[in-house]
Amino acid sequence: MATRAIDSRIADSRTSKAGARTDARIDTRARRYDPAETKQRVLAAANMLFSSKGFSATGTADIAREADVSEGSIFYHFGSKKALLAELGARYGQTMIEAMQRDDALEDLEPGIIIPRVFEFCRASNLWEGITGSECEVGTPAMVKNPEAEPFYHAAKATTTEWIHRQMTVAMARRGITDVDIEIAASFTHHIVGDAIERILTATTPEEAERVERETVRFVRAACNYNTN
Repeated sequence: MATRAIDSRIADSRTSKAGARTDARIDTRARRYDPAETKQRVLAAANMLFSSKGFSATGTADIAREADVSEGSIFYHFGSKKALLAELGARYGQTMIEAMQRDDALEDLEPGIIIPRVFEFCRASNLWEGITGSECEVGTPAMVKNPEAEPFYHAAKATTTEWIHRQMTVAMARRGITDVDIEIAASFTHHIVGDAIERILTATTPEEAERVERETVRFVRAACNYNTN
C-alpha cells in the first residue's frame, strides 16, 4: 500500500511537471505568435542579417531562426523577402525623419538646421551607411552600394522625400515663396544631400567633412531662396 501511495505521488508529480511544461510551451507559442512582437523580431533579425551577410546570402529560414519564429510568419507578415527589405527601408527613412525634425515644427526648420542633423544621424547609423567602429556589432555592412539593397534605399528615399516635400511646402508658404516647384526641389534636395552623405562618410579628414557640410548647406539654402550671407 505504501509503495502504491509513493508511486501514485510520483505519478502525480510527473503529471504536474509535464502539465507545467506543456503550459510553458503553450505560453511560449502564444507569445511567439503575437503579431506585433513577431513582426518586430523578424525586422530586427532581417536588419542584422541583411546588413552583415547580404540579401542573397540570407534566407528566410535564417531570419526565422534568428528571430525565433516560424518561416511562414515572415511570408504572412511581409509577403516576400524583398518586401521585408523594403519595409526596413521605410522604417529607416522614418527614423531619419525623426532625427531631422526632432521636436521642431516643420515650418521652423530650414536647411541649416536639417542638413547637419542628417549628417549626424548617418554618422551614427552603422549598419546601412557604411560606417564601422566599436559600436558596430556586425562589422562592415554587406549591403552598402550593393544592387540587392535597392528596395531598401528606394523605400527610404520615398519616405524621406515625402517629408522633405511637406517641410518645404509649409516653410515656403510661411515665407511667401510661390515660384518654386516643390516636387522637383524636394527630389533634387534628396539627391544633393545623398551625395554629400557619401562624401562626408568617406572624408579622410575632419576638415574635408566640414567643407562638404558647409557647401551642402550653402547650396541648398541658395536653391530654396534663403539668404546665404
